[in-house]
Amino acid sequence: MLKTKASNIRLQLEDLTFGSIGGMVGKVVEYPFDTIKVRLQTQSVENPIFKGPMDCLKSTIKEEGIKGLFKGMSSPIVGAMLENAVLFFGYRQIQREIRAYSAPNIETTPNTIIEKEVVPLTLNQLVLAGAIAGSMVSFILTPVELIKCKLQVQSMNKTTSFQGPMDIIKFIFRLQGLRGFYRGFIPTLVRETAGGAFWFGAYEYTSAGLIQYRQQKQKSSTISSSLKIISKNDLSAPELMLAGAIGGVAYNLSIFPIDAIKSRMQIENNGQKFKTFSHIAKEIYQGAGIKGFYRGCGMTAAKSAPANAIIFMTYVSINNIFREKKKGNTMYIYLIDIS
Repeated sequence: MLKTKASNIRLQLEDLTFGSIGGMVGKVVEYPFDTIKVRLQTQSVENPIFKGPMDCLKSTIKEEGIKGLFKGMSSPIVGAMLENAVLFFGYRQIQREIRAYSAPNIETTPNTIIEKEVVPLTLNQLVLAGAIAGSMVSFILTPVELIKCKLQVQSMNKTTSFQGPMDIIKFIFRLQGLRGFYRGFIPTLVRETAGGAFWFGAYEYTSAGLIQYRQQKQKSSTISSSLKIISKNDLSAPELMLAGAIGGVAYNLSIFPIDAIKSRMQIENNGQKFKTFSHIAKEIYQGAGIKGFYRGCGMTAAKSAPANAIIFMTYVSINNIFREKKKGNTMYIYLIDIS
């Protein structure tokens, strides 16, 4: 049996590189929507400044111009590159570990790994890999989003004390040291662990469904002797974008209340007198009820669809270009049971 082997280090570098490119492109698309979301989430519960997403959008452009929608983007661009690099690296590496555990007899060496493993993974295993990858990225996202949130809301709060990311970094370090950058870490960890499971899970489930649809369509129009086995590599760009869009929407809808609490935690500037997770949750509920946890949810779902469509399409497309098999190699298919 032919096996395509590649350096483990090379595969990991590819995951990091392709993930970072996808993250950078996706962040540029989604950032204006994210600014609106954060401003809606962090405005006063009792006396909100904006009536809704469109009111926030119009007000921001009127007072700050188009550039107001991109305020503080330099930090998130770097963060998005790191986030997606770690997400895809972690996701793929954890899958390899699961396969190695599931099939210890597969022939490997310390420096090589089978690029297209024959051992199929269930959807549950892929969801687990996504959750672990999400938990890993929370260590990077917490300080990045702390800086982003503070820059996004200072104009809304009529404060202009920070001129850019470096001003905030110096301020936080002087006030609280390194631990100050991890304000909101626990909700970020919970959000990313659950979100990673939904993000990759919904993407894989949709991809598997599209593959099954194409196989069924092929069976009805082709004689059995000429049937082609369809894999994820055969999905078109629109199909990959559809799967990515559904993954992005699933991620945001699943974790939005946690994200609302996290955002409010990270914009506080009260020195040592920070409010707890439960205190802020209670404050939001008392001020606006359940709907208070979902302010900006519609806008977030709208921005997550195109952004994540581009992220997954970019990552998979670049992967396919750089990992195209040489003629004559055996193709191994990832199988997912979605029944």
